[in-house]
Amino acid sequence: MHLRTAVAAAGVALLQSAAAASVEAKNVIYIVPDGYGPASQNMARDLASLIETGTTGSNPEIHELPVDDLAIGRVRTHSASSMITDSAASGTAFAAGHKSYNGAISVRPDGQPVGSILEAAKMGGLKTGLVSTTSISDATPAVYAAHVANRGSMPLIAEQQLGYSHPLGSMVDLLLGGGRCNFSPNTTEGSCRSDDLDLLAYAEHQGFTVAVDRNEFNSLSKAKLPLLGLFSEESMRYEMDRRVLQDEPSLLEMAQTAIKTLHQATRRSKKGYFLMIEAARIDHAGHANDPANHAIETWMYNDVIAWVRDWIDQHPDTIMLSAADHETGGLTLNGYDPLPLRNGTHSSEHLQSVWDSQPEGFDERAFLVSEILPAYGLDDASDDEIESVLEASSVGAGIASALSARAGVDWSTGGHTSVDVTLHGYAAGRKRRALQADLAGGWDNTELPRYIEDVLGLDMDAVTEKLRRAARKDSSWLGKREIEARGFGGCDHYH
Repeated sequence: MHLRTAVAAAGVALLQSAAAASVEAKNVIYIVPDGYGPASQNMARDLASLIETGTTGSNPEIHELPVDDLAIGRVRTHSASSMITDSAASGTAFAAGHKSYNGAISVRPDGQPVGSILEAAKMGGLKTGLVSTTSISDATPAVYAAHVANRGSMPLIAEQQLGYSHPLGSMVDLLLGGGRCNFSPNTTEGSCRSDDLDLLAYAEHQGFTVAVDRNEFNSLSKAKLPLLGLFSEESMRYEMDRRVLQDEPSLLEMAQTAIKTLHQATRRSKKGYFLMIEAARIDHAGHANDPANHAIETWMYNDVIAWVRDWIDQHPDTIMLSAADHETGGLTLNGYDPLPLRNGTHSSEHLQSVWDSQPEGFDERAFLVSEILPAYGLDDASDDEIESVLEASSVGAGIASALSARAGVDWSTGGHTSVDVTLHGYAAGRKRRALQADLAGGWDNTELPRYIEDVLGLDMDAVTEKLRRAARKDSSWLGKREIEARGFGGCDHYH
């Protein structure tokens, strides 16, 4: 046998043996910290520790964050079209176990649909849910319950998520996040649709409880499935802005509501639930090279992990897995002291919007010094820093660059990178060791849904076959591949 053939055969055998799970569970919670890399955790941990202990960068006392104790492996992220994936291709791998081109939503490079782990769960009698801090129809949540050639087709994705145009019907029992504009008819202000289809009204007609603001979210603790909560027109607020404005639920609050609601719906059944939670705005802060914002979003991800870990300790029939779809920003820490990141109250994005809302002819320097810089933790900015902000391509980019320089935080890109990401996992009692043993080492992102499939006793291939039969009869629900992979440039969100 030739060496190449032998290596390939060994690789197939290893993959096949790795697919078998020694862990059984009623419920699986999968958490995606979009755009999160090893340095993201490093920066959030150090910032939290120095704030908590009151120590300085020259005499640091560093404590662990919740995620630090849960690392069990690592994941490769390349797509079928590029060494650097986007969230659609990586999400297709995580959700459906297949490599595809950047921009693909659970379709293969030949355009054929592939069944997701969430769809397999639904068709296997489990309840299902999606939570995200970006549009619920954006790439990462989309891949679990929709099949379209182009991730930009978010209105079509929204239709499929509610079962309006999904060939197998409604696959998701609970959706919480942003992206209301994709569900609202074009007669509504802020709509992203080109037609007058009212998916919010459709959802209510199908029996969904629909919530569209903070007050309605607060009443969801009493709601039953199915449930649709859309709390912003597009992406939800960054956590550091949300803390001040208090007009939207946090990722932690949505995760808690989702888990408690799914648990309540399944606690008397032998069938459990599958839930995907996306900490989406880690990625967006990485694209913006916004250091404090990126750290706070990562900190929130850790808070969610901590709560889920405690929940699993009380509900040992549940396991959790978590891995990013890719790293964003090429974050490195050089000449590093995170303490300058501690005083900001708003993101660069929010402060850019404040700047843009000023009347024509306003005193730019005075407004920058009095309003923008203090809100970003740069109230003591030097004349040189002020000038660099005013000369930057935008005020948001300028303040982000100035704060990064102060903290010794470097970014190699405004896009994604191909670096491996960390796989985290948790189970209660003896299951934790079994989970660690099953998933220790390095994995391709396509292998993770197959592991969950084995844990829950599901059949993703059966879903794929049903989808392909439907596509042979009528493929219009798959949309058109109008935007080539290279058009995305690795970016996960649109401005």
